[in-house]
Amino acid sequence: MRTLSLLAVLAVSASSVGAQTPAPASRRTEGDFVVRDFRLRSGAVLPELRQHYTTIGTPARDAAGGITNAVLLLHGSSGDASQLLAPSFSEALFGPGQPLDAARYFLILPDALGNGGSTKPSDGLKARFPKYGYEDMVVAQHRLITEHFGIQRLRLVTGISMGGMQTWLWGIRYPDMMDGLVPISSQPVAIRGRNLLWRRILAGAIRNDPEWNGGDYTEQPRGFLSIMPMFEMLVQNPTVLEESLTSYAAADEYLDEVEEETLEEDDANNILYRFEASFDYDPEAELGRIRAPLLAILFADDELNPPELGVMERVMRRVPSGRYFLLAAGPSSQGHRNQVQAALWRDRLAAFLSSLPPVAGQR
Repeated sequence: MRTLSLLAVLAVSASSVGAQTPAPASRRTEGDFVVRDFRLRSGAVLPELRQHYTTIGTPARDAAGGITNAVLLLHGSSGDASQLLAPSFSEALFGPGQPLDAARYFLILPDALGNGGSTKPSDGLKARFPKYGYEDMVVAQHRLITEHFGIQRLRLVTGISMGGMQTWLWGIRYPDMMDGLVPISSQPVAIRGRNLLWRRILAGAIRNDPEWNGGDYTEQPRGFLSIMPMFEMLVQNPTVLEESLTSYAAADEYLDEVEEETLEEDDANNILYRFEASFDYDPEAELGRIRAPLLAILFADDELNPPELGVMERVMRRVPSGRYFLLAAGPSSQGHRNQVQAALWRDRLAAFLSSLPPVAGQR
C-alpha cells in the first residue's frame, strides 16, 4: 500500500508517492532485467522473473572498465522504488553536495520481487504464484547487479524497513561485495512480537475472506481492508495520530482513505505474498559473516522495532565492524516513517561514507 494522501495531512512524508520524483530527468532511467527459470529456495521455479529498476546518475569506471561508484538502495514492503524517490528522501540524499549526490554516485533502485514493476502474483498467476522469501528477493537483486549491470563491488548497500532487512542479508550472503552497509529501521533478528502479529492478522483476514476465493478473484476482496489501518498505526508516531485524529469524523475519513487507496493501488494477493515473505528472515546466527563496515540507523519511537527490547545491544557485538545509531523522538518524529525523513539522519550517513576507504583506480 502506498502512502495515503490523508497521512500527508497528518504530517507524514509522501514516502512513496511516485508522482513526486525530483531526480534529474537527464540522469534517471528505468528498465527491466529478465531472468528465465528463476529457481527459488523452495525448489519452485518462476518461468520468468522480471526485475524492474530505476537508476540515477552515471557510472564511474576504473582502468579495467568496472563500475566503482554504484550504490544499491532497497525499498520497504509497503511500496516500491518510488518510496526512495519521494522528496523527503531523494532531495535530502541525492542532490548536489548531499551524501549520495547523483553527480558522484550511480544509484540503483530495484523494485523487489513481488513489488512495483517486478514480477508479482497479480501479473496472472495469482495465488498459484510460488511462495518466495527475503532470501529469494536478495538473490534476484544480486543477479540484477552482477549479471545485468556487471558490477562486482558496490560502494554501499542501504535500505529501509524490508530493504533494511535485506541489507543485513546482503552483508551475510555477499560479504566481499560492498564497501559499506547501512540498514535503516530494521533489526537483524526474526520477525516477532507486534510485527509478526500484525502480519498474521493481515494474512488471516485475506485468506478467510470468502471474496478472496482461494486467491482466484476477479474483483478485489474487501473484508481485509479494515485491517490495513493497523499497519499505519504501527508505523506512525502515536503523537502525530493523537494530534491529528481528534474526532470521529477525522478518524472515519482516515479509514475511508486507507480503503480507497488500497483498492486503487494494490492487490490482495500481492499484499499477502509481500507480508508473508519475511518467513525466512532470521540472520542473527550468521551476523559474524559480515565483513564490511556497517551502520544501523533506528528510531526511538519505531513501534515495529521497539528499542526497549534491547535487540540491538544483544546482536551488534556479533557484527565485526558494526555500530548503530538510535535517533531520539522529537516534535517532528514520525516513528517508523522517519526512514524516509532523510534530513533527520543524513549527517550520520555522510560521516559513515566519509569513513570508508577511498575507491582505488577510479577514473
